[in-house]
Amino acid sequence: MVTARFLLSILLWASSCQALEKFIGAIYEHAVILPDEMTKPVSTQEALQLMNKNMDILEEAVKTAAGQGAHLIVTPEDGIYGWRFTRETINPFLEDIPDPNVNWIPCSDPERFGRAPVQTRLSCMAKNNSIYVVANIGDRKLCNISDVGCPDDGQYNYNTAVVYDSNGKLVARYHKYNLFLGEVQFNQPKEQEIVTFDTPFGKFGIFICFDILFYNPAAALVVEHNVDTVLFPTAWMNLLPHLTAIEFHSAWAMGMGVNLLSANTHNTENRMTGSGIFSPDKVVPYYYNMKNESGHLLISELNSHPRNSSTYYPIIWNLHASQIKNSPSGSNIFNGLLFADNYTFTELKELHGEYSICQNDLCCHINYTMAEKHSEEMYVFGVFDGLHIVEGEYYLQVCTMLKCQSMDFNSCGESVETASTRFSSFSISGNFSTSFVFPEVLLTNIHLAPNMFQVLKDGRLVSKPGISSHPLLSTTLFGRLYQKDPNSK
Repeated sequence: MVTARFLLSILLWASSCQALEKFIGAIYEHAVILPDEMTKPVSTQEALQLMNKNMDILEEAVKTAAGQGAHLIVTPEDGIYGWRFTRETINPFLEDIPDPNVNWIPCSDPERFGRAPVQTRLSCMAKNNSIYVVANIGDRKLCNISDVGCPDDGQYNYNTAVVYDSNGKLVARYHKYNLFLGEVQFNQPKEQEIVTFDTPFGKFGIFICFDILFYNPAAALVVEHNVDTVLFPTAWMNLLPHLTAIEFHSAWAMGMGVNLLSANTHNTENRMTGSGIFSPDKVVPYYYNMKNESGHLLISELNSHPRNSSTYYPIIWNLHASQIKNSPSGSNIFNGLLFADNYTFTELKELHGEYSICQNDLCCHINYTMAEKHSEEMYVFGVFDGLHIVEGEYYLQVCTMLKCQSMDFNSCGESVETASTRFSSFSISGNFSTSFVFPEVLLTNIHLAPNMFQVLKDGRLVSKPGISSHPLLSTTLFGRLYQKDPNSK
C-alpha cells in the first residue's frame, strides 16, 4: 500500500533533483588592502592582522551571497594579502595546506595540522553560512635542501586555490602551475595538477589566472575531465584589444562550453578589474569599473550542466572558411604590431565590403556593413598565425576586426577604449587549425555585447540586429594552437 509519507518523500526527491539542474553562483571582486612595502618580513601576528582585514570584507560578501541563496562564491587571486612580496617577505603569510583527502573541517578541528588561522576562518565562513567558499592563499611545503630542486630556504611556496564545501570541509586544493612574470615569491609545482570535485550541482574544476591561456590545466579540465563549471580566482591586468578580463574570460566560457566564475582583484593602478559569472548559454552579469576602488558582488543562476542545454551545440571552427574562395584583400595591406605580434592588416575604407587576408596557414574572411563611419576613425581587419613570446610563450591563430588608435597605420593594435563608428552587420571566419577558438565582441567603453552576436555551427562569428545600437571596438576569433606551444607535450 502506497502511504502518503512515501508519496511525499518521492515528491521531495523529485523536487530536489530538479533543483540540482541549476545553482546560484557568486563572485566578489575585491579591492585588496595591501601590505606596506616591506624590505624584511613582518611577524606572523602582523601578517594575520592584515589578512583578517581582507577576510573581514570577504566574509561580509560571503554572508550577503549566502543570504541571497548562493550555493558557491569565488574570491580573487591575492585577495587575502595582495602581491607586494619577495620570497622572504611572503613567508609569514603562508600556511601548510593539506591534501583534501585527509577529510578535514578546519572550523571544527583547527589545530589538526598545526597553526592554520586563515584556513580555519575560511572554513568557518563556509560552514556558518552553508555555502561553498573559494579563496586564494599561500601554501608552504618544507623540503630538505639536499634534495634535488629544493629551494635554498628549505621550502616550496605555492600560489594556491582552496575550496571549502557548505560544511566547511576542504574539498579542493590547487597549486598554480603557470606563474606570471613577477611571481618570484612562489614556486612552480614539479607536476601539473588537474583538480576537480563533484557537487550536487555538477562537476567543478579550478585553476588560477594565467593558467587560462594554456592547455594544462585549463582546456584539459574540459576536454579530458568533462567539468561543467570552472572556478577562476584571478588578478588580471587588462590588455586591449584582445585580453581584457571580461572580454577573454567570457569568450573562453563560450568557446569551451562551460560556466566560468571569474573573480578578479580590483586595483585600477594596475589595470585590474573585470569579473563575471560567464556561461555559454545565457546572458550573464559582469563587472568592469576603472573609476573607483570599491569591491563588487555578483550573483546569478546557472545551468549545472551547460552542455546539456538545448541552446548548446558543438562548433566546427574552420567549416565555413574552408569552403569559400578568398575575397580581395583590399588595397591597403600593411603589417602592424599588436602586443608585440606581427599582424597582417587591411584597412576597411568603405562602408561595406568583403575581404580575405592570410598569414602562414591561417586565412581570415570578413563581410561587414557599417551603419555609420566617423571620418576620424579607422578600422582594420587583421590576421596573426604565430608564436607569441611576450609575457609567456603560446601559439596563436587570430582573426580580428578592430579600431585603430588614430588614423596612423602604426597605431593599429594599440590600446583604444572608445569608439563612435557603428556596424549594422559583420561576419568573421577563419580556416583555423585548432578547435580551441574563443569569440570576442567588445563595445565602446569596454562593454560586452550580450545578445548582439552568435557563433554559427560552421564557425562564423556573426552579428545580430542589436549590434548597430552601440559603437564597436573590436570583434575577434582568438584561437589557441596548443600543440605548437614550446612546452607542449
